Amino acid sequence: MMPQDIRTSLVCNLVVGEEIRGKWNHSKYRIRRRLGYGATGAVYLADSDRGVVALKIGHDQMSITSEVNVLKRFSKVQGKVLGPSLIDVDDWVARNSTYPFYAMEYLKGETLFDFMKTKSSEWAGILLVQLLTDLHTLHQAGWAFGDLKPDNLLVTGPPYRIRWIDVGGTTVMDRSIKEYTEFYDRGYWGKGSRKAEPSYDLFSAGMVMVNLAYPSRFSKNGDPNKQMQAKITGSPMLKPYASILEKAWNGKYRYAEEMRNELVLLLNARDKARSPKKQSQQASQQPASRQAQKKKKSSFITETFLVFTFVFVVYLFYMLGQTM
Repeated sequence: MMPQDIRTSLVCNLVVGEEIRGKWNHSKYRIRRRLGYGATGAVYLADSDRGVVALKIGHDQMSITSEVNVLKRFSKVQGKVLGPSLIDVDDWVARNSTYPFYAMEYLKGETLFDFMKTKSSEWAGILLVQLLTDLHTLHQAGWAFGDLKPDNLLVTGPPYRIRWIDVGGTTVMDRSIKEYTEFYDRGYWGKGSRKAEPSYDLFSAGMVMVNLAYPSRFSKNGDPNKQMQAKITGSPMLKPYASILEKAWNGKYRYAEEMRNELVLLLNARDKARSPKKQSQQASQQPASRQAQKKKKSSFITETFLVFTFVFVVYLFYMLGQTM
């Protein structure tokens, strides 16, 4: 058996055009490019007999089996597909070793950062509502997402919809989070344990939004609480959501639905606050519009009268010519 670091290196560095053939199902996949990699393996874009797929190749059978089981469960959660659809599960034999893999639906879309480049900051709140809706469904099924971060999310559409593209960190509730990224991990910021529970994911969801305002991210300093408060209030994108983000930061939400409902109320209130301005603008435009319509109508009547007068005069001259 190869040392683990060598196996990991092979899995994460497949070349374009390399062919992966399943040992048991004999399906073939040709590598296009690598989409990403993490602790459990790498994900590639690949061509297959069933079209373009996302191919996850790992170096640990138990980790890949766990992810496959999660994807199978996702497809049965209240009849709602939370993650990509599972297509194939098999092993790949190469370099005198066996690598477990699975093929899943390739979700075509944009990263959160690319999507937000062309959209107003309000879209951050809308996407967070969608994310919290799916997290509530996942939590009700007994799972925490764990490694929640922009790298594991994608925006598809239109209609625009946030989707999950990697479930490697998904963990059964009350167990230790098996995969995480420091910036989104409450343990790193000293805000709680790494126990799989709704509040862990909700902390990460809030940090995803913070990351949209600060794409380069930042490290913690001596007082993370003051640091985060300054970051939130100092950002035009985050400031309207300050109360919600601070509650997520401090673990005040027990369920994703609580956080989602507060966010929906906030978004509705902001929309209503803008409505009177729109109505006053429309009202101020109405008198000018009516005056323009009256002027246009008056002009039409005048032109019509002149045309009839001209025709009558021509007819009169014609009749006089006939009598002479």
